[in-house]
Amino acid sequence: MKKDNFQNEYAIKAGKYINKFCNVKPNRQTGSKGNQEATKFFAETIKSFGYSIDTTPFKCLDYKKGKSSLQQGKNKFDVKISSYSKECNVTDELITVSTIEELEKVPFTGKILLMIGEICNESLMPKNFVFYNPDHHKKIYKLLEDKKPAAIITAMTKRPELVGALYPFPLIEDGDFDIPIVYCTEEEGKKIASQTGKIFTLKANGKRIPSTASNIVAKKGDGHKKIVICAHIDAYGSTPGASDNASGTTVLLLLAEMLKGEITKNKIEILAFNGEDNYSVGGQMDYLRRYEKEFGKTLISINIDDVGFKKGKTAYSFYGCEKKMENEAEDVFKKYNGLVRGGEWYQGDHMIFVQNKIPTIAVTSDQTVYLMKNITHIEKDIPEILNMEKIVEVASALKEFIIKYDQIN
Repeated sequence: MKKDNFQNEYAIKAGKYINKFCNVKPNRQTGSKGNQEATKFFAETIKSFGYSIDTTPFKCLDYKKGKSSLQQGKNKFDVKISSYSKECNVTDELITVSTIEELEKVPFTGKILLMIGEICNESLMPKNFVFYNPDHHKKIYKLLEDKKPAAIITAMTKRPELVGALYPFPLIEDGDFDIPIVYCTEEEGKKIASQTGKIFTLKANGKRIPSTASNIVAKKGDGHKKIVICAHIDAYGSTPGASDNASGTTVLLLLAEMLKGEITKNKIEILAFNGEDNYSVGGQMDYLRRYEKEFGKTLISINIDDVGFKKGKTAYSFYGCEKKMENEAEDVFKKYNGLVRGGEWYQGDHMIFVQNKIPTIAVTSDQTVYLMKNITHIEKDIPEILNMEKIVEVASALKEFIIKYDQIN
């Protein structure tokens, strides 16, 4: 097949895959019907290329948001229920705190608690998150659960470098936290805070839905050692999730087809994680439970997230790789005009491999700062922001590197 025909054929397939993932209903939130439809499509497609697949389900929570309202007398304020929050209908005094020290000292048991200012500078990691959970996050949770406000309002500052373009964003998204919680903009929070001490009524409606989801672990070859290539298939909330991360999932499918006729010494494992944008990171935890024993057999892992953006280039970075391995990768990647070496980042699925001392390559856009500020985690993350030829280029470069790496390891 001529190169142009090859690229065109795969670019057309990339477009079809991206649109499929972005148009499932209602969304790709872990455990939703759309998420299950996306994983079924991925599994059936990759199985058609001759891969054996493991789609063992794990338990998770889906969530359906309802309407929320906050009122003080005739004054109404705009608040949103946090995903996975319990619902509430509370009328009581409003108490306001801005720091952990105030959270310790101020009595608010049974009251409506407004958190604003310094204490809301960043989202809290979920209570039971095992990969990163700083002490001051744990302390806030303990104080809230010990002192038991009737409900919580959080007024958030803009932090696109941490949470993407979503504003306002929740302080807490955690199905293991049982105090009802809503959030609002910092500007709205200041209006609410001006009425501290007065009686408010907060109504927040949402439903936790016990569900299941699954990773798709696709394998090819019989080698004792393995090469793992991964991307997450879920998307944040109700967003289309084109860049984050239908793009990486599409690379996996293109790569799987490109490799289907190749005979390799080492096993190829193509892994669609489910739950990177979910509070419980259920896919990562399930993979650790069932596959951690194989980490000693893993030669290298490659994670793909947020690729194919129309602006800029694709950036790759190395973690725990020997210089020889880096040089081997560089020799391949420099043949592709759209690939450049970028800085390290630590918010992706590759970290479970990095933390287990497995040499790792992470692939993303060199425009992540722009994406986080303007597109990530909101409705603007649609297929139209992507260039399908760039997605094909990533798959082609990874195919060439994997074949070369397999031959010499």
